[in-house]
Amino acid sequence: MKISRICRYCGGKVELVPARRIYGEAVKRLGLEDESIYLCLNCNARVGCHKGTTRPLGNVANEVLRLKRMETHQVFDTFWKSRGMSRTQGYKWLAGRMGLPERCTHIGGFEMDQCQQVIDLCRKCEQKEAA
Repeated sequence: MKISRICRYCGGKVELVPARRIYGEAVKRLGLEDESIYLCLNCNARVGCHKGTTRPLGNVANEVLRLKRMETHQVFDTFWKSRGMSRTQGYKWLAGRMGLPERCTHIGGFEMDQCQQVIDLCRKCEQKEAA
């Protein structure tokens, strides 16, 4: 995924910066000492990178969307793990349920409505299984 160097929220400049700039001294505890983040220098929208690379994990997100993506990951990761799926199998299941190509099925690229759709799909499946 290619990252835009112009922020989709405010039009500010997006730059690749060391994770330390965001997390300060906590980078060590978080294991992010050598990692980078794409950051809007104007509004603080950001996205991390795949470990050891400058390849973004998704697209730049503001704080509200970042929190929603974290909630979505928590629900979805618990869902596929509790069913004995691999991560790949979980995303394959999700792609089928959402009607998306597997290559486009990444929570890091989802918007608010797609995140909520993932949460709803997981909860609906859990409710069916419990019945």
